[in-house]
Amino acid sequence: MTGWVRIAGLGPGDDALVTPDVQAAIAEATDIVGYIPYVRRIAPRDGLRLHESDNRVEIDRAKHALEMAEAGHRVVVVSSGDPGVFAMASAVFEALEAGPKTWRDLDIAVLPGITAMLAAAARAGAPLGHDFCALNLSDNLKPFALIEKRLRLAAEADFAMAFYNPRSASRPEGFARTLEILRECCEPERLILFARAVSTPEEALSVVPLADATPEMADMRTVVIVGSSATRQIARNGPPLIYTPRSVPA
Repeated sequence: MTGWVRIAGLGPGDDALVTPDVQAAIAEATDIVGYIPYVRRIAPRDGLRLHESDNRVEIDRAKHALEMAEAGHRVVVVSSGDPGVFAMASAVFEALEAGPKTWRDLDIAVLPGITAMLAAAARAGAPLGHDFCALNLSDNLKPFALIEKRLRLAAEADFAMAFYNPRSASRPEGFARTLEILRECCEPERLILFARAVSTPEEALSVVPLADATPEMADMRTVVIVGSSATRQIARNGPPLIYTPRSVPA
């Protein structure tokens, strides 16, 4: 087979944060497949076909990419951030496992990218400097009861936490409930970073104690990082820095 699939991460927004491997794959591609706003980040050129689709058809999108690769196309499936973090890599492998056996002989590779929580953490300092976990707060693919269970356990374990997809217009109550759970499990002084559209012209960062956090501080372009009990803030003549020490006292 001459076709291939590359599952690529476009990073958090700034083209300068797209890795050279991803740039090279896009330069060689005959077809780009992905969610509408991500495909539109790719510059059109002769010989390149752009296949945009809605955000809730991930498996159909993955099947289309695999079918085109089997037909000899060089296909890049694009996600924002890193494709293995709440993105298209899992969808492609789900389609691969359920699809024709011939698909398993395709040349498939995942090309990593800088995911939103890492870009946001770097902007703010080092809030993920010790043990942490990442949670997707969307209940589109799992029940909110499971989200709540995992959130409570992570808070009780005193992880720093990164939240993806915290609050959409169609389900604003989910993040309000998330803050309620955090207030039940954490002290009011716990630091929370709201990082919106990091690395784009719309970037906005704010750090507040849990007691002052409100649901309206987050939307779907925001990654929320909740510090552990050890996370600290350093005041200075510019935006404060927050970090979590690498060690825990014995």
